Amino acid sequence: MDTTTIPPDGTAIDAVLRTALKGQYHAALTMLRGAIELCPDSLWFDSGQGTPFWRITYHALFYSHLYLQRDEASFIPWEQHQAGAEDLDVGLPPQIVPFTKTELLAYWHVCDKMVGKAIDSLDVFSPVTGFSWHTPQRSKLEQHISAIRHIQHHVAQLGGRVHAASGVSVDWVGALLGGQS
Repeated sequence: MDTTTIPPDGTAIDAVLRTALKGQYHAALTMLRGAIELCPDSLWFDSGQGTPFWRITYHALFYSHLYLQRDEASFIPWEQHQAGAEDLDVGLPPQIVPFTKTELLAYWHVCDKMVGKAIDSLDVFSPVTGFSWHTPQRSKLEQHISAIRHIQHHVAQLGGRVHAASGVSVDWVGALLGGQS
């Protein structure tokens, strides 16, 4: 198939959209993994720049995991989830134990491995997201594009911190068609 044009056939459009979503999810998550791996140990727990690196990382992973579900009722938090750690709009609850790099890299693998199955099972053309906080006008496709942008937003934050602390940059990843293991 010529990749410069999309045939008008609905099945072909569906396949193109699923392939693009998977590739961009994997690329964004791979860049997030790069930021995690490049983060200097001295920066991981530091709150001198506001929210600690580990918490932004957890937030990005938590919402990636959540939005890869069919709807909010289908979501089962990660086995190590600590309620409140994902919410960047509130202070850190005192009972929260910060996650280590090793723990969040393990969570990263959980999220990355679910991309293919999640995207294959969704109704790409659904006019609703299945999440009560999204307006009815927001489609499932738009929700996933927004979720990928959310990951990239936080990769930019974290990548900037890594570069400022170490002079090393997170590598750009354009698209990945297969998952990472």
